[in-house]
Amino acid sequence: MGAASAAIIAVSGIGAALADGHGAKMDIVDTAVGAGSFNTLVAAVQAAGLVHTLKGDGPFTVFAPTDEAFAALPEGTVEELLLPENKDKLVAILTYHVVPAKIMSTDIAGKKAQVLTVQGERLSVDARNGVKVDNAKVAVADIVATNGVIHVIDTVMIPGA
Repeated sequence: MGAASAAIIAVSGIGAALADGHGAKMDIVDTAVGAGSFNTLVAAVQAAGLVHTLKGDGPFTVFAPTDEAFAALPEGTVEELLLPENKDKLVAILTYHVVPAKIMSTDIAGKKAQVLTVQGERLSVDARNGVKVDNAKVAVADIVATNGVIHVIDTVMIPGA
């Protein structure tokens, strides 16, 4: 089994644990930390000072790139983004992955839409044949948290790209 499959299984396990009929017990940040396949995303959220925001009431929909998605960026990109002088760019990229509403896969099934992000630009969502968000594919959908939902994506989305 490849690392991508292992990551998806690990994240699916977290989603299944949260969907056990008792409802979500962790917020978006704690859910991402617990999944174990979002270490880069969590480090970026911390460096950007967004932990408190994403632990807030929400609701939020987070399109969460896996560690493998961050690793696929050009060499040195993540390290450069984590530098204090690049905080504004990092915040823009991360908030481009967040929608200020809870959007479940059933809400968009069979539809195509433009959704406004916290960053201020719109994401193109196409759920007519699988689910694509801009150039990213949703690998695992509907991981419910106390303050929203996480959809796992396979690519880091860059605003304006």
